[in-house]
Amino acid sequence: MYQEFSVYRPHQVARYVKRLFKGTFFITGIGEFQFDNGKVLVPEVEDSTKLNAFREINKEIAALPV
Repeated sequence: MYQEFSVYRPHQVARYVKRLFKGTFFITGIGEFQFDNGKVLVPEVEDSTKLNAFREINKEIAALPV
C-alpha cells in the first residue's frame, strides 16, 4: 500500500502506519519512507530532515493506544 501525505502531520502518519502495519508512504518535501511491523524503518539517507521525521513518527506510534 502506498500513501502520499501533502502535509507533514506526525500523528496522522503514525495512525496510518499503525493501522496498515506494512507498506510505503511519501511525505511531500521530505521523501519516501517504508514501514514494517507497525514501525517506520530507518531511512538509508543521512538527511537530517528525514531522520527527524522518522524519529517523530515512531515516537507518535509509541504514544498511540494499543
